[in-house]
Amino acid sequence: MIHSKSAAWVVIAAGVVAALQVGKLPPALPVLQAELGVSWVQSGFLLSLVQFAGMALGLVLGLLADRWGLRLCMLLGLGVLSLASALGGWAHSPEDLMWLRGLEGLGFLLTSLPAPALIRQLVPKQHLNSMLGLWGAYMPAGTALALLVGPLWIPAWGWPSWWWLFASASAVMALGLWWVVPPDAQRRGQHLPSETVANSEPKSQAPWGQRIQDTLRAPGPWLVSLTFAFYSGQWLAVVGFLPSIYAQAGVAGAGLGALTALAAGVNMVGNVASGRYLQKGVAPGLLLNLGFGAMALGAALAFGSWTQEFPTWRYAGVLLFSMCGGLVPGTLFSLAVRLSPHEGTVSTTVGWMQQWSSVGQFAGPPLVAWLAASVGGWQWTWVITGACCLCGMVLSRSMTGVLSAQSRRASTALQSHPNEAS
Repeated sequence: MIHSKSAAWVVIAAGVVAALQVGKLPPALPVLQAELGVSWVQSGFLLSLVQFAGMALGLVLGLLADRWGLRLCMLLGLGVLSLASALGGWAHSPEDLMWLRGLEGLGFLLTSLPAPALIRQLVPKQHLNSMLGLWGAYMPAGTALALLVGPLWIPAWGWPSWWWLFASASAVMALGLWWVVPPDAQRRGQHLPSETVANSEPKSQAPWGQRIQDTLRAPGPWLVSLTFAFYSGQWLAVVGFLPSIYAQAGVAGAGLGALTALAAGVNMVGNVASGRYLQKGVAPGLLLNLGFGAMALGAALAFGSWTQEFPTWRYAGVLLFSMCGGLVPGTLFSLAVRLSPHEGTVSTTVGWMQQWSSVGQFAGPPLVAWLAASVGGWQWTWVITGACCLCGMVLSRSMTGVLSAQSRRASTALQSHPNEAS
């Protein structure tokens, strides 16, 4: 039997492969625009349609994953990704790519949504925080890898083979997950004490309607979810269009891949740093404000007309935007657990957060693309990102108030029942 921590690494690898499906499109956009006549607005929807399933089904699939089985859900997701990507290689129009992109979104959600809960089951408690911190970086890791390899692969082998490459990767990853990760029933019996399983069963069988009502009636899940939407929409819009922006500026080949991959990859720095700062007791509100503030400043440097003659400053702004912006999702994943109404609603809160994250990623790229097409360039992109950052800061302040209220209630409960606390 392979050690559970090794199985958790396979789960993280599956998340990276799913993220590759999101990241494969940006380096292909210039070629798709030339060969299939994809417009800028269509490009925006191609970037965002992968989030359609999450936008519509995040909360429901958060519940279904527990009922179907976490491992089975991920296997289904990887299978859908492989099928959709294989068919995408034969697409002949933007419309074909769009509906297949929506199917890829379903596969991406089925793969990524159950992963944190599965990691929680697989690893010992002393390794859980570190493994979940690594999981938090799956999206920038997959995106960066695709952005690095794409500008080299696509000119040499064509964009259809780029789609088929990721169809093969998803199929191989599904086989690896099936082989390494134990089935759900076997995993419960081997890795969890019997009393833990017995105590957790009633929560898994709680009525769906009640869990959804508890989640949606509380302010915490709404605040953390809306904040994630304002983050994710602008991040995907900026990073997703970077290959096209730099290609227009005459950057190509390895240089294009390196620049765009680094811009996506540095987001992992913020993700990992947020976990360490939270562990040291830094206030979540401070981390969120730092992240959104850096994103606003970085976008102003990257796209403002006043830096047009200073390409180094522009690229530094992109790095600042992505790296310090990584503080936001890492902090929000932690807050999702703390702001859940009770333990039985953690999965639904995470699903609701995923759903609103998808809403942001669905709306952000087309909005930025529409503005760029309207004004004839990217010089006003920072206005949209700045507005998103301002909204995120306002929501962060509200979350701080909710956390303070929770702390006061907990303190009052301890004072009222000192014997139970001890």
